[in-house]
Amino acid sequence: MSKIPLEIITDIFQQLPVRSLLRFRSLSKPICSLIDDPDFIKLHLNHSITTKSNLSVILKEWELFTVDFDTLSAAVEVKHHPLYAAGGTEVIGSVNGLVFLRHSERNLAVYNLSTREWKKCFVVEIKPPRRDWIAGYVYYGFGYDSVGDDYKVVRMAQFIREDDGGVGGDGDCEYDVKVYSLKNDKWKKIEDLPPRLRLLSKQFFHVLHRRGYGVFAGHALHWIVPQRRQLGIRDCVLGFDIRDDKFFEISQPNYESKGMNFQVDIGVLEGNLCVMCNYEHVCVDVWVMREYGLKESWCKMFSVQGIRWISAFMFLRPLIYSKDGGKVLLEVNDEKLVWYDWKNKRAKVVKIRGGPSSYGSEMYAESLVRINDGDRNGWKEQQEIDEEEEEKRKAEKKRDNFLSVGFKLKL
Repeated sequence: MSKIPLEIITDIFQQLPVRSLLRFRSLSKPICSLIDDPDFIKLHLNHSITTKSNLSVILKEWELFTVDFDTLSAAVEVKHHPLYAAGGTEVIGSVNGLVFLRHSERNLAVYNLSTREWKKCFVVEIKPPRRDWIAGYVYYGFGYDSVGDDYKVVRMAQFIREDDGGVGGDGDCEYDVKVYSLKNDKWKKIEDLPPRLRLLSKQFFHVLHRRGYGVFAGHALHWIVPQRRQLGIRDCVLGFDIRDDKFFEISQPNYESKGMNFQVDIGVLEGNLCVMCNYEHVCVDVWVMREYGLKESWCKMFSVQGIRWISAFMFLRPLIYSKDGGKVLLEVNDEKLVWYDWKNKRAKVVKIRGGPSSYGSEMYAESLVRINDGDRNGWKEQQEIDEEEEEKRKAEKKRDNFLSVGFKLKL
């Protein structure tokens, strides 16, 4: 290895999956230093994202599953995450190979699925502001502060009057907003809250399709403040800049009316903020903001409609373009992944073995991004687990070959 130029080694290593790189750390001290270097970690992550290699789709249900993006054929349950024993764990968001996990308001963690490093979050209890108020819905978001090089969690806890029946009415509620810093392991209270925040909660809206989890794009997290037709209030995209911890509103595109009512949802498509304009579950227009924060950069990318085997588009979210750029992977109605060719208006269901029947989905990029500086235990544990799983695969293959030979001899 000493005779191979470092540039060539770096070029080769940036293309490899994390599992291989973790094993190669034991080759030599220079190789270990290269793989641990922050610049290489960024290089490897950027290469995976730009080339769409080392990517997976996370399927979020009662348990968590991952599906390799290159094959999209078989789901593998994630059993080794820090909240696995508790059951019923949700993925709030995924950024740079890290995922934010929630089991309850007292059980939160940040986890690297590839290296299996993790950190449980210090939790501040949610307390109602007054005696006759109770906690309502709790909104979360997970994002990366590129200025402070910090991963942050935003928690917006709603409080409603106890005699209000747990609904909160149209604005008859209060919010407590706090931001957690992974770097400092501390929560910060946000005092300057926008009036629109009082209208964020609408019965069942954010529970359905996991709309309560903020969408990270640009440098901010985003939530939909749903329309109130009776009050003449349109949908609003509420943003929270995690660099300076301030709320703001995003300008929306000029939607087409089409003579129908419509509902707006938000998503992220390859790093760009997007909105899905759903016309009475019959047609969905997908708009993408090509330059973040610039209203004029909104572009209607495609419309989805008229798929015979989908009776209604209750919910639709784009996940990623195909490697050739000719198709887009869609999550439809919390139950299907669909490749959609928007030029030819053709759709094909992705058949995944071993996955849940109903799920939300999230794109995930393998990465070496560190969570606990100086603590290699997670990496060592990952290597040991990988070796055990490899031995199991070899034993199963050997058993299958033995059974196949025995079956042929019997015939």
